Amino acid sequence: MKRIAYKELLNWKNSPDRKPLLLQGARQTGKTWLMEEFGKNEYQNVISINFEKQPDVSAYFDNDISPANIIKSLEHHFGADIKTESTLIIMDEIQESGRALNSLKYFCEDAPQYHIIAAGSFLGVASHGSFPVGKVNRIMVYPLSFNEFLEGTGKERYAQSIRNLDFKLIRSASGDYEKLLKTYYLVGGMPKAVASFAVREDLREVRAIQKEILADYKDDFSKHITAVNSPKVRMIWESIPHHLSKEKKKFMYKEIMEGARSYSYEDAMNWLFNTQLVNKVSRVEENKLPLAGFADEKAFKLYMLDTGLFSAKAEVDITSLFENNSELLSYFNGAITEQYVMQELVTAGYKPYYWGRERGEAEVDFIVQWRNEIVPVEVKSGFRKKSKSLDVYRQMYNPKNVVRATLRNFGQMDGLFSIPLYMIASIGEILGKSFTA
Repeated sequence: MKRIAYKELLNWKNSPDRKPLLLQGARQTGKTWLMEEFGKNEYQNVISINFEKQPDVSAYFDNDISPANIIKSLEHHFGADIKTESTLIIMDEIQESGRALNSLKYFCEDAPQYHIIAAGSFLGVASHGSFPVGKVNRIMVYPLSFNEFLEGTGKERYAQSIRNLDFKLIRSASGDYEKLLKTYYLVGGMPKAVASFAVREDLREVRAIQKEILADYKDDFSKHITAVNSPKVRMIWESIPHHLSKEKKKFMYKEIMEGARSYSYEDAMNWLFNTQLVNKVSRVEENKLPLAGFADEKAFKLYMLDTGLFSAKAEVDITSLFENNSELLSYFNGAITEQYVMQELVTAGYKPYYWGRERGEAEVDFIVQWRNEIVPVEVKSGFRKKSKSLDVYRQMYNPKNVVRATLRNFGQMDGLFSIPLYMIASIGEILGKSFTA
């Protein structure tokens, strides 16, 4: 299974300014597999510690956490020399040992020659009081993107065509891409769900796996949050499908509970943001850079980390997306499609916002910064191409480039790029070139 983050790991390994690396991300996004695969392929020797499963090794970090003492202890325990350039030290489930997490600071300061990758539940690491701020490199591990899903399920040629921007070939196979995209809406990118689908292509089995993951997350709410905030986190978490199913998808506290106010839910909301279990997309009203400087943090939309988990939580019927109709992906008011586009943009490295007037007369689904430009991205779940809000935005700001993501084939005219939904992660590459398609 190929992962986008693997290339980032290679860049980290070869960096002259390398620090201990912390892989971050929600539970079950593939951090452990990625570390082990990277160690197996790129190093002669791997020393792997799991602080949850190996309490005997964890004990080495209880007292003296100087690099010299830890290296000596690990060499003794594993019966192997730890060589600075050819040995990878993996510290998994590091949230179970505050001393081990803190030891990364001393490896950074006193022994940066050692190659160390740590990972753990973001829920635990984010709440730890001994986090080594400024002493680690970080890589975020997301659920598999659509292209990673294609590669992980034996559709490498389809993924390659997208990377090559082979519009002619993609147009001829557009029906296949639509079916694969709808399948991804249901399977999503959680590695366990993708691996199951790759073997048996059983969507019911996939849904059972997703339900288990969602249950695990809810258990974590109680484990890592105070008794006061845990119910509030659950209420926010459970409300996401409802908010995204509305025509106006702005998050409203009063729809969680009658009389609810933002200040009483602030800690719970921030906790969800910090753990990356949800993605916050804030509104901007100006067409100015940097977008973050003009964001209204009080007006925002909430999305889950994965489209498959979203479909499971919303209890989307696993057969409904494959029914024949003129709007193939219009189910659930386009919420699944918008969730998918947000996820693809984030995984591709963009920080999405949405544009809207305070009175709500016009709203563009996403706007992103590409190079030195602001690019509006309007999302349609089927083949429709009309968008009053996008027209309003263009009239107001006259942007150089505008993107409309639908099931239509690629097209370009007067700065308007019609990009197939299954290619939206390639938005930067597409905008950077001129095409005759």
